[in-house]
Amino acid sequence: MLKKLFFIIFGFYASLGQAQSVRTHFNTRFRELLHDPDMIHASVGLLVINNNTGNTFYSFNPDLGLAPASCQKTIVATTAYDLLGSHFTYKTQVGYTGYIENGTLKGDLIIQGSGDPTLGSWRYEDTREDTVLNEFEGAIHAQGIHTLTGNIYAPEQWPGERLPGGWIWEDIGNYYGAGAGQLNWRENQYDLILKSGTRIGDSVVLESTIPSELVGLDMKVLATSAAAGTGDQTVIYVPLFGKNSHLRGTIPVDEDHFAVSGSMPHPGMQMAITLQSMITRQPMQEIASKYPETWSHSKIHDFYSHTSPDLDSITYWFLKRSINLFGEALTKTLGGAFTGSASTDSGVAVIQRHWNRLGISPYAMNIQDGCGLSPANRVTASTLVKVMQYARKRPWFSSFYYALPEIHGIKMKSGSIGGVVSYTGYIPSKDGTLYTFAFIINNFYGNSDAIRKKMWNLLDILK
Repeated sequence: MLKKLFFIIFGFYASLGQAQSVRTHFNTRFRELLHDPDMIHASVGLLVINNNTGNTFYSFNPDLGLAPASCQKTIVATTAYDLLGSHFTYKTQVGYTGYIENGTLKGDLIIQGSGDPTLGSWRYEDTREDTVLNEFEGAIHAQGIHTLTGNIYAPEQWPGERLPGGWIWEDIGNYYGAGAGQLNWRENQYDLILKSGTRIGDSVVLESTIPSELVGLDMKVLATSAAAGTGDQTVIYVPLFGKNSHLRGTIPVDEDHFAVSGSMPHPGMQMAITLQSMITRQPMQEIASKYPETWSHSKIHDFYSHTSPDLDSITYWFLKRSINLFGEALTKTLGGAFTGSASTDSGVAVIQRHWNRLGISPYAMNIQDGCGLSPANRVTASTLVKVMQYARKRPWFSSFYYALPEIHGIKMKSGSIGGVVSYTGYIPSKDGTLYTFAFIINNFYGNSDAIRKKMWNLLDILK
């Protein structure tokens, strides 16, 4: 009996000693990181919780509000799971005004969205551009409509803004700065296919676009050729609701098919005119040239409904590929579902109220958008850890965990905007301890890839 007790006590102290050794090593390496030349003017928030004991393993400025970048997506995803449910879907309705006579619609076709961010997305078999267009065309023909005297309209904007406040001009013209509306199409993204010159400084030529015919976009390419291996250093500048966009910056020399992605200015119109061209066999540009800027609303007879993938599937890509559009759509959806106003501000208020009821102050979750793109967002490391800890106890956790990317061998969400790198996730150690952590660095100096590797080296100690 005494021998057995001895081994129990010995094992306890050995385990305690090992934990203290890990903590000491972690503290030493973290202090070295704080004194790194690239970190002299940085702000850092770090919190690590030992899930086995519930105790704090390590803490540094856990309640300091910092820009979280895309780690903010974990807050939106968990809120959507809780309030909308994992089986939530969007509906896109097809209807018409007027009447049908001998296969001709004497009126307009109306595509009414509900904020579905997956319509026309290439990430799912059932949402691809051609699949959806053929689905709608088939439903229209099945209704007895083979031509129409009016137009196809797809209202793309809820009352209020399409872009959240706090986004910067350098972002909103690019694919990751696409705002969410009532009707989203192809993730509100288009691609420019560019050809660079053979010498540094040569002009860049626009070869083609995807889709091949873009509606409402006049692109002027002012980019030049740079040294090989320099990658995409371009920015698309576009005035809000304007047509005259400019591509500035550089792409490498000797590129024949270099793709740069932008945010589609009028996704609803793009989809509607594409579908109208399919049905009437008229060229898209001919339809666009006569397309009215407004249409008179009359009674709509709905006859078909398209259903999106469920929230589980949406969250998978939202977190795995960090798609900003999905976060903006979910935030506005939350606002519409619980306040009647599908706006960013309403959605943010719903998110903050939800977590306030769960013990997180809105001041610790001072967010401006649904994806973390705004540099004005402020979230604490403690907030992210509380959200991630809460998720572990929810019935939808397995789906949420599966959607988290695996980065450097760790299941964690990353975030990155100018001067910001962040991570939050879960680390199982070799001794069976599971850690939940959040690690945010703002205002570092130098290359973000170098900072990431230094953060990874620190987190490796917990494995």
